[in-house]
Amino acid sequence: MQLEFFPSRTTGLYMARMFFVRILALLALLVLVLQSLDLLGESGTILAYPGNGQAELLTYISLRVPQLIAQFLPFSVLLATIVTLATLNQNSEIVSMKAAGLSAHQILAPLLLTSLAVAILAFAFNDRIVSKATATLTLWEAAEYGPIPKDLNSRTNVYVRDGNDVIRAASVSGSGKDTQLSGINVYVRDDNGGLREIISADNASFDGAQWTLQEPFVFDLVSGNKRRVADRIVGKGVTPDQFTLANINAAGLSFGELGEVIEELRAAGRRTNDLETTYWHKISSPLSSILMPLLGAIAAFGLARSGRLFFRAVIAMALGFAYFVADNFALSMGSLDAYPPLLAAWAPFILFLLIGETVLVRTEE
Repeated sequence: MQLEFFPSRTTGLYMARMFFVRILALLALLVLVLQSLDLLGESGTILAYPGNGQAELLTYISLRVPQLIAQFLPFSVLLATIVTLATLNQNSEIVSMKAAGLSAHQILAPLLLTSLAVAILAFAFNDRIVSKATATLTLWEAAEYGPIPKDLNSRTNVYVRDGNDVIRAASVSGSGKDTQLSGINVYVRDDNGGLREIISADNASFDGAQWTLQEPFVFDLVSGNKRRVADRIVGKGVTPDQFTLANINAAGLSFGELGEVIEELRAAGRRTNDLETTYWHKISSPLSSILMPLLGAIAAFGLARSGRLFFRAVIAMALGFAYFVADNFALSMGSLDAYPPLLAAWAPFILFLLIGETVLVRTEE
């Protein structure tokens, strides 16, 4: 029996079903409470836009709920682990399993397999649903909850230098020669950096070598005059990728799309460490669910009658939350180039995997 990972099919299904139901229940509770609090804080801003009403509030909820599910699913797995194992311990079911010859790893095996299934589902959910919801919500917030932009790959509020001048585009859509700029302001400066004039246009298009502003307004700061002029050529040295590869919303891209963006940035000689950190974290973050049964296992063992069950549950919760703190810290260090991308994304996972396994082996095996 000691050589079999799942020595009892009945016990395995019983524990897996109990664990999975608790994950869903705790996740639903967390999302319901947090979404209510979030909506209370954001509803005033949403309704401040003329014409917005209940439909826009429901749209916001539909975009925000996937983010909350992705963010708090590992917390739910941690809490479900502690509740499940503490309940089994309190009812002496853990003692019965150990008396039947099951080791600590065999007792945790159904929970680990369930966590692996949850991690796979979480990755697919994040890649297909959460990324699109995040991209839509980001653009909607940039539009101050006005009409939602149709192009989810558009960029907002992009600044690009053209020699002494600065070009600002309120919105960038398309790619390559089909790149379109909207809400353009060109700040024309002299050699000393002083601002001479501001050129404003609703749209600009790229013809392969330069950008054409369609019937722009020119405001001369010296004379104070504003006039409409014919189409104006600007940005002869500015390429479309300087606009399309700026302000990358990594959370709003799927795993494959983010990989393509990273390759494009590398080809353009741009820095990609922060995006690579997020790229690898899209895998390590869902996999953190597998750690939770190991970190919460301390709540399963030890005699419940000793009065230390609550103390063990607190230690398990502390270990789980310590992982989330370390993970966020490493992610921040990776974004600042203090850690290499792979180290920032995977070091906390490997560290706490070893910690959980060490605690389990030293206390129970």
